[in-house]
Amino acid sequence: MQWVEVEVLTTAEAVEAVAVILEDYGATGVVIEDSADLTRKWEDRYGEIYALDPANYPASGVRVRAYLPVASWQEERAGEIQTRLKGLAAVGLDPGAATVRYRLAREEEWAYGWQKYYHPVRVTTGLTIKPTWEEYTPSPGEIVIDIDPGMAFGTGTHPTTILSLRALERVLKPGARVVDVGCGTGILALAAAKMGAGAVLALDLDPVAVTVARKNVALNGAGDIVTVRNNDLLDGVEGPFDLVMANILAEVILKMIPSAGGVLPAGGILISSGISRGKAGVVEDGLLANGFAVEDTLSSGEWVTFIARNQLK
Repeated sequence: MQWVEVEVLTTAEAVEAVAVILEDYGATGVVIEDSADLTRKWEDRYGEIYALDPANYPASGVRVRAYLPVASWQEERAGEIQTRLKGLAAVGLDPGAATVRYRLAREEEWAYGWQKYYHPVRVTTGLTIKPTWEEYTPSPGEIVIDIDPGMAFGTGTHPTTILSLRALERVLKPGARVVDVGCGTGILALAAAKMGAGAVLALDLDPVAVTVARKNVALNGAGDIVTVRNNDLLDGVEGPFDLVMANILAEVILKMIPSAGGVLPAGGILISSGISRGKAGVVEDGLLANGFAVEDTLSSGEWVTFIARNQLK
């Protein structure tokens, strides 16, 4: 069977929006190749991450690749996608070059080619994320999360995920009730469970994410702690929770902040990630306006994560 491989050259801040556009045309997931990863300095205390081949990355910017069903593809689709990419500037996102290329690809390229990018990653002093197809021997006391992203998501190496995990490691208390908003593969939810949370609710609007996250919960034997369900942010969710995590777009975080305050008691913690430096001030203002006090700010390259405490109630 053949597929259409679509490549978009864009910027780091527009990656999530590009992925959504490609999903609208039938993609069930994307591969992200960020040129910044080639020059990024990984912190030595977390060990070697993995060797990156420059041939797999663009000279600059970010390349987003998706596979679409050939039966639904028409040549004018490339022009439609490019028009929507250029339109991202109207909502404050820089789409960069916004070039679109496409070609026919064999099914084996779609199914397995992306696996070469993923290897075990030591993301904090005590936590490693391991793709299911890789062998790995943990150190004594090291927490290992097994992840099978299918074709839908990454395996935890993105800076926003790593920042979220480090924030979680700092603030999570044993037995805490946690909700992960926009759970994706379930990495944050699983990390919370393995770090000692008493109960974790993992939510995602995308049914593909829900399916993948449930599979990963089962792979890690965490079904007694982690519940995964389809949900639009925190709509209809009743607390109280001790901790809310959200590694999503800044614009979506702003929409969610009031609901987070509604499910957190006074003193409850909100970890908000997926925020570019350019949007950090707006998100911080939103937190303060809704009764949160920012207690810590973590950063990596162009990304920022806030640890904020609810001051209301």
